[in-house]
This record gives sequence, structure tokens and C-alpha cells, in this order.
Amino acid sequence: MFIYEKKLQFPVKIATPNPKLAAFIISQYGGPDGELGASMRYLSQRYAMPYAEAKGVLTDIGTEELGHMEMVAAIVHQLTRNLTDEDVRNNPTFAPYFVDHTTGVYPTAASGFPWSAGSIQSTGDVIADLTEDLAAEQKARLTYDNILRLSDDPDVNNVIRFLREREIVHFQRFGECLRLCKEKMDARNVYLTNPAFDKAQPRTPARG
Repeated sequence: MFIYEKKLQFPVKIATPNPKLAAFIISQYGGPDGELGASMRYLSQRYAMPYAEAKGVLTDIGTEELGHMEMVAAIVHQLTRNLTDEDVRNNPTFAPYFVDHTTGVYPTAASGFPWSAGSIQSTGDVIADLTEDLAAEQKARLTYDNILRLSDDPDVNNVIRFLREREIVHFQRFGECLRLCKEKMDARNVYLTNPAFDKAQPRTPARG
């Protein structure tokens, strides 16, 4: 059960609307490496995770990603509120989004491709899932890097830098989590068995 606190993890207070910038930042809401995908990935993977410590990490980070998704949505909303028709006409980057969603916040990539569960994986395999999580955090950090290269708004950049730093922390926590899981697994058979599924002793590979 989640308890909702009506307070963002980091304040979002953007003074200047900028629909062109919003069209880039929306990717971290519903893009393939965005916060929606991250939260769904981790909160789904935790069910098959056999180790309590790792399950806790997935729950903690997955919950935090829900908060990050709200922060990105707040950025997009504040960058696009109170736009005029002329504002939209003068921003061809944002116009295609406007046609479909006006100024509603919709989970899509900057390329225009809507969010899909096909961009995430939950295999039930400890090594596969945690390795994907490490890659996901690196890709999210890279996306924030790219946004910072495109943005000259200090109000936006302060929030983006905070989110970027959290991706680095998550990467470190998943790395520690993967090491912990490997220690708990049979080191000689770490890639042979999946403790979330194979409850018996490690099996000997079939010989040709």
C-alpha cells in the first residue's frame, strides 16, 4: 500500500513557458528509458525476486520512480501552461504533440512513439532482471544528460540535475544488489539456475 504525500521530492517552479523544451522532456515521462517504464519495471520484477534485500531495493526504487514521474509531469505541465495559439504555431517541435493531446501530459517519447510495456522486461531471472535494471538507470542518466545539453532554462536544469543524480544512486544500489544476489546464489552455478524458479539443488547440464 502506498501513502501519497502531496509534496514533490524536489520542487518544480518554472517561470518561463517553453513548449519546444517540453517536447524533449516528455521522453523522460513516457519514453523507452523514462520514469514510467522504470517504475513499472521494478515494481513488477520484485514479485519474483527470491531475496528479501533485493525485493526491498526494487520496491524502494520503483516507488521513488513514481515520484520522479510526477516531477517530470510537473515540468512538462509548467512549460506548456497558458500557451496561446501563436505559441504553438511558432513551435513546430511541439505542434504534433499539441494536435493529439493539446497540453495534457501524455506518456510518449520525444520521437512521438507512445509508451509501451514492450520497452521493459520482467523475466523472473535474478541476473537478467538486475542487469537490465543497471542498463535502464544508465540509459535514463544519458537521457537527462541529453536534455541538459538542449536546455538553457535554470529552473528546468536544477530539477533535471537532481533527477540525473538519483539515476546514478540507483545504478549504484542495483550494482550492490546484484553482488548480494550472486553471493546468495551458488557461485559455481550463478548462470545455470534461477532461485526464483529452480527450488531444488543446481542441476547438472545435459551432456551432448
